[in-house]
Amino acid sequence: MRLHLIPIYANGAVKMRLAFLFLFLSLCIPNQQGQAQINRRNRTPQIPPPTILEYKPQSTLVVPEHEVPRAKFPAVDFHGHPPALNNPNTIQSVVTAMDELNLQVMVQARGSSGASLTRQIQAVRAAGMQDRFVFFTTVDLRSVGPGSGTRIASQLEEDVTAGAVGIGEINKGFGLSTRKTDGSRLQMDDPELDVVWQTAGRLGIPVFIHTGDPAEFFEPLDFENERWLEMALFPNRRFNDRARFPEFDELMDERDRMLERHPNTTWVLAHMSWYTQDLGRLGELFDRFPNVYAEVGAVLYDLGRQPRFARDFFIKYQDRILFGKDSFQPDEYPYYWRVFETEDEYFDYYRDYHAFWKLYGMGLPDEVLRKVYYENALRIIPDMPRNGFSGDN
Repeated sequence: MRLHLIPIYANGAVKMRLAFLFLFLSLCIPNQQGQAQINRRNRTPQIPPPTILEYKPQSTLVVPEHEVPRAKFPAVDFHGHPPALNNPNTIQSVVTAMDELNLQVMVQARGSSGASLTRQIQAVRAAGMQDRFVFFTTVDLRSVGPGSGTRIASQLEEDVTAGAVGIGEINKGFGLSTRKTDGSRLQMDDPELDVVWQTAGRLGIPVFIHTGDPAEFFEPLDFENERWLEMALFPNRRFNDRARFPEFDELMDERDRMLERHPNTTWVLAHMSWYTQDLGRLGELFDRFPNVYAEVGAVLYDLGRQPRFARDFFIKYQDRILFGKDSFQPDEYPYYWRVFETEDEYFDYYRDYHAFWKLYGMGLPDEVLRKVYYENALRIIPDMPRNGFSGDN
């Protein structure tokens, strides 16, 4: 509004009327524009719309594509969930898939203990594949009560003697739904378990822990929730009932107090602590706890939609991040290689209910890829096989 164009010879009354006119117009025009924007947003399709499951638009974008069937460098899958490795046929089928993907070592993080653990270790050795697999044990956190910590720590010592090189994956029930003998929720910082984590630190083995689930799963199931489809498809992924489950931040606070009490234990946070939608928060955690690491299983959908920021984050914290996949689906691994190794644009993710958006390549430098793929794992897992890593293939 050009109030300075009012003629200087106009009398005071005219000037006042013009000023009010311009003020009125300045208030009305933006309101009209805002109403027009609302109307555009609320337009109704003139034909029956598809459901969220039916709408699958095919991109017409033509850009360079670089499929990556094999990792550029041999990789350690820190978050491996192959079938039970207790017979030669299963072991060989998994190794065949690993060879095609350039996975040199897989951590069996489908935690087992006692005789079940020993059978798998012996079967792998009998098959001559002891350089391709390492085993984590599990800890039985059901019905924790007085004296449980000592019992669990004793079993841990036995499993490590049998050949286990870590604990995990400790599943999300810990802190979320697991109950103590008195019926109360087992909080993650329960002092009864201190002896377990101290024992892991003394034995020099990492503790691989899955805490909670994506923060969106703890929020109302409404049409503004990014994960609405997944929550609608899987009722057991809804943790927004405060009468049954703690809040996301409450759970993470418990976890952080546990980490703080055990600075001599190596911790690996599954799924990058579910902080991939807020990497700055994970960076603060890394800065606070130098003994904490994170792995990338099942969060590629977040990393691939923020390639520049994620790239900078991986470069800054390259010594703290490990490759892991989670579920053993060989056809899904190449999506990770493509996001990490290329600068491709706007390509599909492998599960549409995780993400309705597209992915972009981060183009990580080779020195970062090596650390994420295998060097960090070799550093923190004791007695790791070294064959296959000396010369990158």
